[in-house]
Amino acid sequence: MDAVRVALLREVLAGTQWPAATRRFAASLRSSVVPHGGGLLLVGTRAYEPWHLAAHLVDEAAWSGRPELAPLLVRHRVRPADPAHLAVGLGRLAGAGRGETLLLVAPERPDGGLLERVHDARRAGATVLSLGTGDPEVVGLAHDALTITPADPEDRAEAEAGDPGDGEDADEADEASETDGEASGVDLDMVQHLVSAAAGENSLPTTRGRLRFRDRLSRLADQLTSPPPGRW
Repeated sequence: MDAVRVALLREVLAGTQWPAATRRFAASLRSSVVPHGGGLLLVGTRAYEPWHLAAHLVDEAAWSGRPELAPLLVRHRVRPADPAHLAVGLGRLAGAGRGETLLLVAPERPDGGLLERVHDARRAGATVLSLGTGDPEVVGLAHDALTITPADPEDRAEAEAGDPGDGEDADEADEASETDGEASGVDLDMVQHLVSAAAGENSLPTTRGRLRFRDRLSRLADQLTSPPPGRW
């Protein structure tokens, strides 16, 4: 996602917790890796591999002049034909320790084997950060965690089918959803884009005027999808 799209996404989410929350988490990530000259290990679950976040962090590392942000992607399955930067298996976590940072991206509960490896890395001195949907064991292992709460399917269906109301009532409903910061169209991919962009920032972006949340989401709907960088 380029800078223009990130700015638009922040405009869409103005008034929610996400711009500030993702900048805070990105600052935690920077403070973990920059003083140690790198050592960022990025791992997902067996079903979800965060290669897109890895690619964006590599880009941010180059653009910001902070090579320490470039992660080593640790994978559950490695094939003999994979290039070197994609051929690092879970065994790498056994060597994680002091001065290294392990960023776990978990949209669902990781299997017990991965949790055990993350726990061992923390005991060995590694800093553990997590992005996910709030699994208690994952959050408990992390020194810092950013949680994306999925929308309840029934609540989403009611919101889509119900009467949006007029004027003031609809605006109040929008404000409530923004203040809560839950779901409201925000998913793990969006949050990863915001975190990776904020990680490479040197200053806070200027604040833009606010629009209604539904209007901002409508503007963003057809602009978020971007092809992955060729290297990944």
